[in-house]
Amino acid sequence: MQLPLAAIIGLGNPGPEHADTRHNAGFWLIDEVAARWGGDLRFEPKLKALVGRAHIDGRDVWLAKPLTFMNVSGDAVAALCRYYRLAATGILVAHDELDLPPGTVRLKKGGGAGGHNGLTDIIRHMGPDFWRLRVGVGRPPPGRDLVPYVLGSPSRQERGLIDGCLQRALDALPLLVQGHYERAMNFLHTTSEVAGGT
Repeated sequence: MQLPLAAIIGLGNPGPEHADTRHNAGFWLIDEVAARWGGDLRFEPKLKALVGRAHIDGRDVWLAKPLTFMNVSGDAVAALCRYYRLAATGILVAHDELDLPPGTVRLKKGGGAGGHNGLTDIIRHMGPDFWRLRVGVGRPPPGRDLVPYVLGSPSRQERGLIDGCLQRALDALPLLVQGHYERAMNFLHTTSEVAGGT
């Protein structure tokens, strides 16, 4: 069995103007975890993040929302891991994923950044061996620029699909905190397909 999950880090951009944008899907997950299992998030200046602790399936898990802006997320993630002595293989980074349609969520370990600037910066600081929760937001229509798209809000229908996959991710967290990553992966990928993801 692999290292049990010790921390969940959601990626996004701080500020109310970014709260409802696709790029903040990682923040949305952290908010849902805190709502289900507790873990009041408080600003920790030395960690450049909002940090809390949730009690999931008998284990305490750190929650964090870096406030460094997406492109420099690695600063906060590295600071958090140093301070709490967390191994990269025990953290889960939740982020928006253009290559998956809304309503689809995937779990993977390692690999490249796939053009995601937040992941690029975390890999630069930490290496690639952390877990990723890829929350599908879909790609923009042909001819539409990526930046305004990810910094824009999803439609009501898209947001409903994304919220549904976040709830499925929450249902998988008890498996992750016990180190059952393969079982969690099978659960997430199967339920995403049932829900209409690809």
